[in-house]
Amino acid sequence: MNETAVKRLNWGCGSRGEPGWINADRRSGSGIDIRCDIRDGLPLAVESIDYISSVHALQEIPYPELVPVLQELRRVLKTGGVLRLCLPDVEKGIGAYLRKERDFFVVPDEHASSLGGKFITQLTWYGHTRTPFTFDFIKEVLLKAGFRRVDRCGFRTTRSPYPGIVELDNRERESLFVEAVK
Repeated sequence: MNETAVKRLNWGCGSRGEPGWINADRRSGSGIDIRCDIRDGLPLAVESIDYISSVHALQEIPYPELVPVLQELRRVLKTGGVLRLCLPDVEKGIGAYLRKERDFFVVPDEHASSLGGKFITQLTWYGHTRTPFTFDFIKEVLLKAGFRRVDRCGFRTTRSPYPGIVELDNRERESLFVEAVK
């Protein structure tokens, strides 16, 4: 597929955007094209985007607002378009905690020195995480939002026809990668 003709959205990009993407976040920063809160709607036309990638952003949305936010992302996707989510994986965190793998947690000792403190601090990411995720939960929510297919994917691997959809993948060790098709 010719990716130069593809319109792709980096939703929840943080303080800086990525070249070649339409970058959207509620904060302003370098390379951010759209500054808005998705809960108020994205200033994009219906079915205008081929694919969306979102890295560690959805967990900041409170539980009651998940379906409406995912419906808004679905609204701007073209039919057959793909939403790729990279989310903190609760199951990986629990596993590391139960195996007592302190190195799994990226929380410095001065922030939390106990294993439980590291686990909770990383799970909530210093209070930013409003909704934690497992695969079965995110699949349920995506289907409620109207997506027709949900696949678990690996780091930098896709089931979509868009090889560029994995460009923003990071944080492999602690993340869950999911793709949903409109």
